[in-house]
Amino acid sequence: MTQRYKNLLFDADNTLLDFKKTEAHALKLAFKHFGLHLTPEIKALYDEINHGLWQDFEDGLIDKDTVVTTRFHLLFTELGLDVNSHAFEAYYQPALGAGAFLIPGAKALCERLAEAFDLYIVTNGVSATQYSRLSATGLDAIVKGIFVSEDLGSQKPQRAYFDQVFGRIPNFSKDSALIIGDSLSSDIAGGSRAGIDTCWYNPQGLPLSGNIQPTYTINTLKALLDIL
Repeated sequence: MTQRYKNLLFDADNTLLDFKKTEAHALKLAFKHFGLHLTPEIKALYDEINHGLWQDFEDGLIDKDTVVTTRFHLLFTELGLDVNSHAFEAYYQPALGAGAFLIPGAKALCERLAEAFDLYIVTNGVSATQYSRLSATGLDAIVKGIFVSEDLGSQKPQRAYFDQVFGRIPNFSKDSALIIGDSLSSDIAGGSRAGIDTCWYNPQGLPLSGNIQPTYTINTLKALLDIL
C-alpha cells in the first residue's frame, strides 16, 4: 500500500454507518410507541420532508435545530394526525442513537487502514446521536477524531466546516488528505471546494449530477484499497 495520503476523512452515514437501516428501525419503534402504523407511503413522505430540510441545512438556509424540530410537525400536519411532534422527536432521537448498524466490511476496512493512515470522521447531524452510534459500533476507538457539525457550528459542504476540521488535525496538509463519502452535494462538493481530493462511495452506481467531479469513484468500500 503506497502512502500517497496521510489523513483519511470518512463521512459517517451511508458510508461507514448504515443510516437507512438505523433510521427505519428507529422510525418503526417511534411510530409503535405512539400507537401509529408506519406504512411505506408515510415513510416515503417523511423521506421527502426530511431530505428537503437537511438539504436546506447543507445550503445554510436553516440550522440543525430547525430540521429536528419541524420534520415531524410537517409530517403529521400533512397526514392530518394529532401527534405531539416534539415528544415524538424526543423519543425518536435516542432510538436513532442506539442504531449500531454498519455498512458491511466498514469496520474491518477501518481497522486495516488505521495501521497506515490517520482516520477521522466528518459528519453532519446531532452530536449525541452520532457519538452514540459511533461508540456502539466501535468506530470511535479506531479513528483519531470525530468532527460533528453541531459541535463545530457549521456543516458540510460549507468551507467554514472544513477549515475548522483542518485546523484541528495535527500537521494537516491538503495534499495528503482524502475525503470519502456517499454524498455528492455534501462530501464531494465540500471536499473539492476545500481543496482536498475526494472519493465518492457510490454503491448504487448513480450518475454524476451537475458539475461535481470526484477525484475517485468506488462502488465498494474495499475498492478504496486500490486507490490507496
